[in-house]
Amino acid sequence: MDLIRILGIALVTVFASMLIKPVRPEISLIIGLCGGVLILSQTINYLFQILETFTNLVQRTGVNTGLFKTILKIIGIGYLTEFGADACVDAGNTGIASKIVFAGKVIILAMSLPIITNIIQIIVEILP
Repeated sequence: MDLIRILGIALVTVFASMLIKPVRPEISLIIGLCGGVLILSQTINYLFQILETFTNLVQRTGVNTGLFKTILKIIGIGYLTEFGADACVDAGNTGIASKIVFAGKVIILAMSLPIITNIIQIIVEILP
């Protein structure tokens, strides 16, 4: 049911944006951004459910909570990077969009270095 609501918001947003764009391109951009925010707001409950499920898994398995937080931050950065880049593409600025994607990848790599280091240390300890 939520997907149908999201698709409805998307279709109305695209249609309204297409109608307004020839007359007022700046309003068309605002309509697109507002539609994106509405769609994002429809997924908030699912994000909280996912977070709760991961939190329960961490508590039951005893996984390091710092590792869990880092992974969640990496996932969040990935989604925000894509959202920001797509907004720039919608505004017709693909150059900035590609810079956002690059910056997101660099930040993700930097944040994942401690995880990669731990994995390598575990492998070295296992090997004779």
